Amino acid sequence: MLDLKLVKARIFTMADAPSTAHAMGVLHGRIIGFDDDVLDLPARRTLDCGGAVVVPGFGDSHNHMAWFGQSLAELDLSGCRTLEELYDAVSRFARGLPEGAWVVGSGYDDTVLGGHPHRSGLDRSAPGRAVWLKHRSGHMCAVNSEVLGRTGVLDGSAIVPEGGTVVEDSGGPTGLLEEQAQKLVTALVVPYPVTDLADAIGAASGVYASEGLTHVVEAGIGSGWIGRSPVELAAYVEARRRGLLKTRVQMMAVSDALHPLQSNAADGISFGLDLGITSGFGDDHLRLGAMKIFIDGSLIGRTAAVTEPFCDHDHGNGSFQLSPGELARRIIDAHCSGWNVAAHAIGDSAVDVALDAFEAAHRKLARPDARHRIEHAGMVRPDQLPRFAALGVTPVPQPHFLYEVGDTMVDAVGEERTPWLYRHKSFLDSGVRVPGSSDRPVAAGAPLLGMQSMVTRASSGGATLSPQERVDAETALRAYTVDTAWMAGEEDRRGTLEPGKFADLVFLSAHPADVPPHEIGQISVLATLLDGACVFGHGYIEKLQSTASSHPIPTLRGTEHATP
Repeated sequence: MLDLKLVKARIFTMADAPSTAHAMGVLHGRIIGFDDDVLDLPARRTLDCGGAVVVPGFGDSHNHMAWFGQSLAELDLSGCRTLEELYDAVSRFARGLPEGAWVVGSGYDDTVLGGHPHRSGLDRSAPGRAVWLKHRSGHMCAVNSEVLGRTGVLDGSAIVPEGGTVVEDSGGPTGLLEEQAQKLVTALVVPYPVTDLADAIGAASGVYASEGLTHVVEAGIGSGWIGRSPVELAAYVEARRRGLLKTRVQMMAVSDALHPLQSNAADGISFGLDLGITSGFGDDHLRLGAMKIFIDGSLIGRTAAVTEPFCDHDHGNGSFQLSPGELARRIIDAHCSGWNVAAHAIGDSAVDVALDAFEAAHRKLARPDARHRIEHAGMVRPDQLPRFAALGVTPVPQPHFLYEVGDTMVDAVGEERTPWLYRHKSFLDSGVRVPGSSDRPVAAGAPLLGMQSMVTRASSGGATLSPQERVDAETALRAYTVDTAWMAGEEDRRGTLEPGKFADLVFLSAHPADVPPHEIGQISVLATLLDGACVFGHGYIEKLQSTASSHPIPTLRGTEHATP
């Protein structure tokens, strides 16, 4: 007796064989077979799909789930086009807050506004309140005098962390804090309560389910300017316990959360988390992934480390978060202690540092099974491409950056270096995978939008960035299914629809290859199933259910709170 049977569907398995099917059977959350192997089997629930497209659940190899979830309750600044609009938005938002509450906003873009918010403008907008506005990149923020006073910046008592900058003009601090200097602000609010973080994770998970996501990688928890709490993992456990988690999650531990360990010399475990916990610990719903280490900043903020100066900014060649020597030491120690490593490296100089460190790590201890990665790999020179394959390092770029911030990235690096930006096909041609990811909330995270950007490489300004790096729709779909599963080390459980794998499914209004490239992002996600249970689109699934079925499709608690 099957738990669930799909019939009359257009099932694209993404496996080598069979690649398509019209019927599928599910038992205990796993796929058991297709077509003739399951058509005659009885089932508790049968869905007559009427030709609907069914594909494996989507994955996102790099997102910030708690950050995004929290941003849903913050002042959204992404629509502001001038500084005056931003100041007005802050003023209106502040008037609706209780006494003493902070004004927290996110998503502003200085390249659109014509500059960063100044503390004097923020002081006028929300007198007497603390104001904290987060840049869309996450690598800088703007605060008012109230916050600067609390951090000790105004009286000179603040100790600016290495790798951070407190920006000043002729009048002193402007309120702009770059990179590690943001810790001066986060120290005032972190750690957030686990319950609040669980709520934010649940809110994010609901949105993800509505977009067809069944697995995401949280790119940094526990410490650093990106961490929400030293006990952040507990928030994900709490969200799962309360039935808020509708997505499988793999979590990266920020390198700052790791520390020297004492073990037997024969073990070689010298750096990590207490008890020797390392990459892979957990279960099929919550699992620990790579160690996340920040090498440089961002292209949007012109703090990425590049070999030649930026064309439009006074930051010169960007900056490193720590000295290259210290960065390499942490990568090598983590590698030798059994960790996979995710190195945030956007500029080509930062990519050099990451590749050199991975090469040194493998020389010290050969680990052919390691799945090291370079997050973003935003600007990669031709001579660097073969090193990725030779070292077994996977790039994790964000294709939708091309649409949202592609034009300003071109301004930053100039015409000669534009072909190096957020490559795709050249990585594939070099023999490495390119998993799909978003870096949400830095950019919109819907996988179908990401696929569209992989195929079109169009910017919001109407330009086509390096058309030679475009891929076809089938390759884009594989990036968000097959390759995201492989990057997480879970290709034996998900990523394709095959017997024995999770029944993580997405129902779509069309296959990405069946619509014009510029319409891929408009394809509707009709329903999402995790372990064969509906986590989004319950009404749609009910319509498909055979009138002969007497039992409803199960719905995980809270699933209908997802935002389509």
